[in-house]
Amino acid sequence: MVTPESPIADNTTRWSSSLAFILTATGTAVGLGNIWRFTFIAGENGGGLFVFIYFLTVVAVGLPIMIAELVAGRRGRGSPTQTVARLIKEARTGSAWMVIGALSVVIPFIGIGYYSVVSGWIIDYLVTFAGSGGFDGGGEQMAARFDGLMASPARLLFWHALFMAMVTLIVGRGLHNGIERAAKILMPALFIMLIGLVIYAAATADFARAAAFLFQPDFSKFSGELVLLAVGQAFFSLAIGIGALMTFGSYLDDDTSLPKAAGVVAFADTLVAILAGLAIFPLVFANDLAANEGPGLIFITLPTAFAQMPGGYFVGTAFFVLLFFAALTTGIGTMEPVVAWLSRKNISRAKAALLVGPSAWFVGAIVALSFNILGDIHPLSFIERFKEKGIFDVVDFTIASVLLPINGLIIVLFVGWALPKTMIASEFRRTGAFFHAWRFFVRFIAPIAIIAILVGGLSPP
Repeated sequence: MVTPESPIADNTTRWSSSLAFILTATGTAVGLGNIWRFTFIAGENGGGLFVFIYFLTVVAVGLPIMIAELVAGRRGRGSPTQTVARLIKEARTGSAWMVIGALSVVIPFIGIGYYSVVSGWIIDYLVTFAGSGGFDGGGEQMAARFDGLMASPARLLFWHALFMAMVTLIVGRGLHNGIERAAKILMPALFIMLIGLVIYAAATADFARAAAFLFQPDFSKFSGELVLLAVGQAFFSLAIGIGALMTFGSYLDDDTSLPKAAGVVAFADTLVAILAGLAIFPLVFANDLAANEGPGLIFITLPTAFAQMPGGYFVGTAFFVLLFFAALTTGIGTMEPVVAWLSRKNISRAKAALLVGPSAWFVGAIVALSFNILGDIHPLSFIERFKEKGIFDVVDFTIASVLLPINGLIIVLFVGWALPKTMIASEFRRTGAFFHAWRFFVRFIAPIAIIAILVGGLSPP
């Protein structure tokens, strides 16, 4: 018997158009992971081969899981907990699957808390870069600037609070007046700025070298670790496992093609990652900087390039605006599953957002202070691999490398094995070769890939 929540018959809220869904879902997927994480991981791992494996993984693993989440969401028509509860009842399967609903609330709640901290770094860089006429100096000065930000509790908490307030305000205004309206402005602006930066890089920087770096695979660098990195990046960059796609799926009309909708979102998400590489690496190479600088690529290496190039102030300002837009759209999509869950409990959406925002800010505040005041706290020091890891590192690893893959794994097992084939087939317009191929990938390929991510992430270094 299902007890956590009574499933609802339908959710009357709908997207105003398919474009609104695509822009919002793409905005949730497109974030710092596409522009920051993709570029520095590609830079550290030889470029072309990583990109090639990443693309294959998006098609073979990411897309099938996205469709599975949308299928569950539209069939259940509720928040993730209500959706899973209804599907359990309809399929007459075990209530243990309700763990999906629980994880789809816990993960985005903690996720928006610490993601807001990193997004605050972007706002700080945007404001200080634009307000000071750009940054001067070389790599050492840029590193010192970033270290100064990390050492300031007041700056970290202020920008964290500002970002969280913006996300709370937008989500609290509702699907049409808040989330859709923001996506319709932010996503086109993001694409326009990103394409503009690519054109600038092609005209003024070492574009040919960057293109070769990204699109010419060196198969001699192939390794199991590289495959795991590419699979993990594809998995996390598509917003899989946080409950957002399941929530957004509940707002879709019955006549929307789920494979087509998921395909457009996956394509747009991958396109942003590739364009980001084509915008960033030409500038890095043209200024004789290293592409394998890791996480510091955005906060240290690129500001160094901006300081050296003609018009660097304008290019740098546009770049940090782009990063801010990407962070904001992901923040909105991450908070939505939690607010949707609360708003199904006779709490208005505005009040639900006001409950979630400050609570998640408190979680993020603890994470932010781990860079300074709480820097000596190592919560998992009794485990060898986490002996020197602070609160931020532990939270980031737990969400990205443990909880997200686990929830994604449970979702594909639920959709692929627990739900009857006839129930799933009814959500597809056609049940031909594509449907059967998709179901095979959901039942076999995706679980194997996710288990590989978990094993690779949890294995001793």
